[in-house]
Amino acid sequence: MTNMFIQPNWPAPSHIKAYTTLRDSHVSNLSQDAKIDVNRLVECLQLPQKPIRIKQTHSDIAIPALTDNHHKEADAVFTYQNNQVCLISTADCLPVLLTNRQGTAVAAIHAGWRGLAKNIIPKTIQTMGLAGSDLLAWLGPAISQPCYEVGEEVREQFLQNDPATAAAFIPSPNARWLANLYAIARLQLTQWGVKPIFGGEYCTYSDKARFFSYRRDGAILGAMASLIWIDDSHPVL
Repeated sequence: MTNMFIQPNWPAPSHIKAYTTLRDSHVSNLSQDAKIDVNRLVECLQLPQKPIRIKQTHSDIAIPALTDNHHKEADAVFTYQNNQVCLISTADCLPVLLTNRQGTAVAAIHAGWRGLAKNIIPKTIQTMGLAGSDLLAWLGPAISQPCYEVGEEVREQFLQNDPATAAAFIPSPNARWLANLYAIARLQLTQWGVKPIFGGEYCTYSDKARFFSYRRDGAILGAMASLIWIDDSHPVL
């Protein structure tokens, strides 16, 4: 299984289950525009039930993982219910997984640069109604700063919202900027009192053996799934 999934290295309660799929897990369904093959995912990870699939549009919307929200537009999904799987897909954008220290709430966030510029992370925390100081965060596989060149217009959007994000950009040789999605996410999480923060050591672009990368390969090859749920070994309070 080590070549199929990554499990977050974080001190979450034992009944919190979380994974990010790798290329060799073969959960990308190419017949459906490289979306995740949910049936294979359920089989491989023995999920308690099928995840709610959201329509990711680089928004700032976070919604609960309810059947009524299936295929609704959002870029974060959360739950307080046992066995309800929160799932997002990425292929360079940053997956952020959250749980509270008691293990009674979890969330999965799709955080590309547009979502980060719209504060998808703090808005998810707000929507969940939890204190940042009560949360643990894991940053899953995303494109790293040396491989992520963006234009001045991207940097300006961040600086207009928060001048502190200037530290997440360094000049590129092409008179553009190299953006650090991990650093921006850490900054936003820290500003909301979330610590410690785990993960953030991956690069989807440079590690072709393990990860899909939209910027490297285009959209046709596939995507990774990042998912988290509360196992039913923990009673709902």
